[in-house]
Amino acid sequence: MGETLRLLGLSLRPRQWTKNLILLAPLVFSRHLFEMDRALRAAAAFGVFCLLSGGIYILNDVRDIERDRLHPVKARRPLASGALSPRLAWRFAVLLLLGALALAFWLDLGFALAALAYVALHIAYALWIKAIAILDIFAIAGGFVLRAVAGGEAVAVPLSPWFFICTMLLALFLGLSKRRHELLVLEGLAAEHRASLAMYTPLLLDQMIALVTAATIVTYALYTLAPETIARLHTDALKYTVPVALYGIFRYLYLVYQKGEGGNPETLLLADRPLLAAILLYGAMVLWILYR
Repeated sequence: MGETLRLLGLSLRPRQWTKNLILLAPLVFSRHLFEMDRALRAAAAFGVFCLLSGGIYILNDVRDIERDRLHPVKARRPLASGALSPRLAWRFAVLLLLGALALAFWLDLGFALAALAYVALHIAYALWIKAIAILDIFAIAGGFVLRAVAGGEAVAVPLSPWFFICTMLLALFLGLSKRRHELLVLEGLAAEHRASLAMYTPLLLDQMIALVTAATIVTYALYTLAPETIARLHTDALKYTVPVALYGIFRYLYLVYQKGEGGNPETLLLADRPLLAAILLYGAMVLWILYR
């Protein structure tokens, strides 16, 4: 029993739960971080999405067992390696998703609807969208946007259009970089592992990454200088975070193109020390600017 629970825990992919930190962004940028009630609701929302994402990961792994066995890293996962029963994992995932959605409806209706949309999107992605080039990347980005929307709903903070666009562009950037890594690492087996990879080429992905990178940088810079941003935050000092954000994006591009990384963004963001330092510096600057 203990070993089964351990394998189920690994299948939840807790290392990838860092993606759910985007739920906390609306709380931070709305300057309500130190309001206890909202902070607790944001923490609860983060926990619910960790359960939801974990359940979805298991369902994806059950469906993709054969394809994952072709991948040098995914083949070591509990389901792909044969260490965990697919039937047991599937039942556990369904119960987990139902329980997490029940908690979401208890927390807030708007938050629960965003959580339900997140689950529906990922089920559609697993069953259909992941095989369609370009649309699969937008589905990944949509998951990040829905996380941000859910975070805003949980603390009763509407998302600004700028925040919405920046989140979508950054998610597209990460998703395209991941597809490029998969295409190059898997080589001839890429199409067997993921059908949409047969419709990509390194050149096409490079062009899309360049376009999205430029759009992300320009959009964030405009956001920091927008009159509505300055009026809401009562300062224009957010513009000083632009160089740090630029360095973070350039460092990530360096790791993707020079080091062949990008397959696991959530791990890379924490494993590379210069990139982690940039993230921590950016976070410290934002907190100082908004709450000093």
